[in-house]
Amino acid sequence: MQLKTSRIALLLIMGVIYMFAMASCGSETKEYNWEWENPTKNEGSADSLIIKNGWTLQTSFGNLPEYIRVYKSANVLQNKMAVAYIAVADIDKTNFKVLGNATGYHTPNDFYDAGKETVILNGGYFWDGASVSLLCKEGETLCPNSPYVWRQNGELVYYPTKGAFAEMKNGKFQVDWVYNVNGSSYAYPAPAHNSSGSAPLPQPSATFPEGGILWNAQNGIGGGPVLIKDSTVVNTYEEELFDANSGVGPTINNPRSAIAVTGTGQLIFFVCEGRNMTEGVKGLTLEDLANTLLKIGCTQALNLDGGGSSCMLINGEETIKPSDGKQRSVVTAVALN
Repeated sequence: MQLKTSRIALLLIMGVIYMFAMASCGSETKEYNWEWENPTKNEGSADSLIIKNGWTLQTSFGNLPEYIRVYKSANVLQNKMAVAYIAVADIDKTNFKVLGNATGYHTPNDFYDAGKETVILNGGYFWDGASVSLLCKEGETLCPNSPYVWRQNGELVYYPTKGAFAEMKNGKFQVDWVYNVNGSSYAYPAPAHNSSGSAPLPQPSATFPEGGILWNAQNGIGGGPVLIKDSTVVNTYEEELFDANSGVGPTINNPRSAIAVTGTGQLIFFVCEGRNMTEGVKGLTLEDLANTLLKIGCTQALNLDGGGSSCMLINGEETIKPSDGKQRSVVTAVALN
């Protein structure tokens, strides 16, 4: 009887230990999930800021590398109805690519079919099948930013230093204002302060604007305007001559595309829908876009071609509804693998 009682007591003790272990295991699992979901944890990481600002992790785009994640925005951004996506990639693991050449049309699907890149986002501006934005691949500049802009029916010509986003040869990612001088690209710490309608400034050179240095990029894409520089919203559409008359509509709601880098080592591709492809979703202004990217930790950001060109593919699948009703043929794109 004493032996039986001892055996029962032992079983009870073992049961208590088992339940305690299971409770501890459950607690650990819960804490892990909570740590991932709770934006107050790991405050410095880009993903926690993204989650904190209402973006939700997407799992419907097929298998992704563990270092690339896709998020969808909340239904409202900057007090406007929104449909927006970002692809977030860890810089030290991902492969950043620039797609296309100085001339030649391709839809984003064409680019995907050619290389099967995990993430593809439309690139810079173009006209009549040729890029008018900078294009640099494997250390070679295939196309500079457009060197001049006409205003007042051709009476005034300006030479804007326009934005470019690049992976530099030292591995750093950054945004600069860039101008091609006699076959060499120079980057400047601030843009030439042009303003549509004012007297044009001199053509940029190695010494104007001040502080110019040779732009030593490995892979880069032009666009504009620069939205964020050194964690500060700059939105230099006026200096870059992307004013309202240029068709870009910086203060008008539009579909938008952008590329950015965070202070914690992530590359971000951004795209948002607009023009009521989804009822009530008109898009964002450039100011809206810059503020949205700043809130999720971006320290450098460049606007890319928008409107009907805006399109981001994840494993070949569209994220937003292109405002042309179908994918527009573009000249350049950027990609992540």
